[in-house]
Order: sequence, then structure tokens, then C-alpha cells
Amino acid sequence: MTSHKTPQTMKPATAAKKLGVYLEATPAEFQEGVVSRTELTALQADPPEWLLELRRNGPHPRPVVAAKLGVSIAGLARGGVTDALTTEQIDALKADSPEWLQRERATQADVRKEAVRIKEKNAERAEQTGRPRS
Repeated sequence: MTSHKTPQTMKPATAAKKLGVYLEATPAEFQEGVVSRTELTALQADPPEWLLELRRNGPHPRPVVAAKLGVSIAGLARGGVTDALTTEQIDALKADSPEWLQRERATQADVRKEAVRIKEKNAERAEQTGRPRS
């Protein structure tokens, strides 16, 4: 009796998330099928033109928009951004630099500083107690 493995597959939404693209902007055949791990690896290693175009110009999913703007996803929502944005729209927002974006960037910078401070404090505490750092 021989056993053969069934390839692991994922829903298109999961694959789009892993690829960092907005599902609704992907080709219909991508949206309607399933994606195997092998296919995902191939898309990452040698992206087709549609994937390169989406990554370059969007529309981008909210996590990518947030990263490009230097804010959190919650900060996007507070700023009223609930839809996917194109690279052009993101660049326009950066150029306009509305008050909400300035505020959210400052908040995000504070969050990063606090994370560094906590990490350093934990490292210092670990050294004092002689435990290895993680």
C-alpha cells in the first residue's frame, strides 16, 4: 500500500495575505481557485507580471497601506481610511500630510520607542539575574 501526500492548499484570501496583495485586485482565476504551498512558493520566487504590478501600484491591502504610511491599522481606521489604496493615493496622502496622519505617525513612533525601552529593560533584568536573554 503506497501513500501519497495531498498537497497543502489555502484559500485565495490566505494566499493574497501572504503575498501582501489585495485579493479583490487579483485575477479571477486566482480568486476562484485554491493555492497550494508549492504554487505560493513559485509565486513568491518568480512573481508573474500581475503580481509585480499589484505590489508596485496597488491597490494595496490595509496592512501594506499602514506600513507604507508608518502608522498602525487602527490608526488608518481612526484616520478614516477603510479601503485599499493605490501607491498613487498613498503618495498623495504623504504629500498632503493631514493632521490625523501626523498624529498617528507620532503615536507609532512612541509605540516603537516604548517597545525598545521594554526590550532593553528586560535584557538588563536578564543580565542581572544571570538568565539568558530571549
